[in-house]
Amino acid sequence: MIEFNLEVDASGLQCPLPLLRLKKALMAMTSGEIVKVIATDPAAHLDFGVYTDQAGHQIVEFIKQSHTQIFYIKKR
Repeated sequence: MIEFNLEVDASGLQCPLPLLRLKKALMAMTSGEIVKVIATDPAAHLDFGVYTDQAGHQIVEFIKQSHTQIFYIKKR
């Protein structure tokens, strides 16, 4: 189990809301902290992947369960 500093539950939200919730969470965090994001939007992994690559953050782990995706993202 990965330790995290903040959890964002974006279940039931569709694009772009999960990404906006992630961005808001990261703005409130300090470098090196990890946010756990729970999303049910099937495209969340695409949005999060592009955003983290462009912003320099790191997806530490990605877990796909039946209709849920869980991301652990480390702020740069």
